Amino acid sequence: MTPAYAQTLRELLRTQQVASLGTLHKGEPYVSMVPYAILPGGLGLVIHVSHLATHTRDMLLSPQVSVLVVAPPKPELPAQALARVTIQGQAVQYAESTQGHAEAKAAYLARFPQSAAMFGFSDFSLFVIMPRSIRFVGGFAQATTISPEVLAEVLSEG
Repeated sequence: MTPAYAQTLRELLRTQQVASLGTLHKGEPYVSMVPYAILPGGLGLVIHVSHLATHTRDMLLSPQVSVLVVAPPKPELPAQALARVTIQGQAVQYAESTQGHAEAKAAYLARFPQSAAMFGFSDFSLFVIMPRSIRFVGGFAQATTISPEVLAEVLSEG
């Protein structure tokens, strides 16, 4: 990955706070919106979701998910030129007794401190999206596939 691609990807994931989450719902694709944080070391994305939400039930039944993060539109750019990343991976529930729960919670609260009260709600829990495959598009005709290790390296820099 070129240094320019790495910088664009790092900025994209650090500045955008909302992702589209794709799950499998009753055999059909289902896409929803989730706020996310990045685990230290760039090892995964942390989401905090309610068990009342369809996507949470879907992840518990079928943990293979896809996450899409897109840069905000700019008047001077066509939509196809927007930077974006699709992360395919596995959603792993992090119960309070799970190793890494405290670290995931701290990462989420560092990004969304206003969410602290929701950690007291019994129907909310943390999930970490563990990347398996990452497709990054830095702009029009600038696509590359990277490994979870490269993603972690990019997110650990700068």
